[in-house]
Amino acid sequence: KTKEVFIRQSYTPGSSCEFDWAEVKLEISGHQQKYQLAVFTSSYSNYRYALLYSKQDTLSFMEAHVGFISHCGGAFREMVYDNMRVAVAKFVGKHEKEPTRALLDLRGYYQFSHRFCNAYKGNEKGHVERSVEYIRRKSFGYKHQFDSLEDASVYLYGVIDRINGTHQQLTGKTAKELFEEEKSLLRSCSHPMECSQMETLRVDKYATVSLKTNRYSVPEKLVGEFVEVKVYSSKIVIFHHNTRQGSHARSYGKHQWVINIEHYLETFKAKPGALANSTALISNGYLKTIYDQHFQQQPRAFIDLLQY
Repeated sequence: KTKEVFIRQSYTPGSSCEFDWAEVKLEISGHQQKYQLAVFTSSYSNYRYALLYSKQDTLSFMEAHVGFISHCGGAFREMVYDNMRVAVAKFVGKHEKEPTRALLDLRGYYQFSHRFCNAYKGNEKGHVERSVEYIRRKSFGYKHQFDSLEDASVYLYGVIDRINGTHQQLTGKTAKELFEEEKSLLRSCSHPMECSQMETLRVDKYATVSLKTNRYSVPEKLVGEFVEVKVYSSKIVIFHHNTRQGSHARSYGKHQWVINIEHYLETFKAKPGALANSTALISNGYLKTIYDQHFQQQPRAFIDLLQY
């Protein structure tokens, strides 16, 4: 049996970019949790870019591509993927793979082609395979505690900028310098692609809507009504008759209540005794402290303060 032969590859500027996911463990606001790192690497310049997400799902996949293409100022002619679920809908025969609706939408909007690697052949996208481990080690191998995911993202961008500014051994140039040769050859697009999913949900008696086991508050006047919820990877936006009613940071926990106390002010005026132990107040540490220190015997005055 003959041994496997590997074929040396050469790339032209702007021709190809590779994508992959990586898992990182970060401590955000004292809670350790797993996050997903979306990593892009140019095959020609070895220019790297990465974004942090709470989950490896379709919306994160699409938003990562939109963010990367916006950052670059255009799309590469070809994107390379392994057999990840967010890109491969199903296998057709022994070698053919059918892309997901999300990948087809990205392809159609940004006008790039795609290529899937063979199964268990990470070397076929070796640039990003090395980048994933390199970025993870250079960034979160030294620091993993942050106040918020936004702070972690800002730190990550700083690390990647330093990596892209380091001289490479083979070329003697930095990835930034080589990437400048690619910019003019990328396919530009005037507007970023919108990446969201629409859900029509009914407001329950608690003035909340339920999305993937979690509940999000809406203005109390909408109890019993149907609302349209635009779902992004990091937030949700609520509309009623095409009028925006509010937004929340998206929760990836289970059976969580994400409450904005301002949605319940008229109800609290009618039921001031319900304020002290309400989830709306307890979930807001800043307002809870003010209430405990100054307004425990004057809930109506506190409600007036909130309205003011």
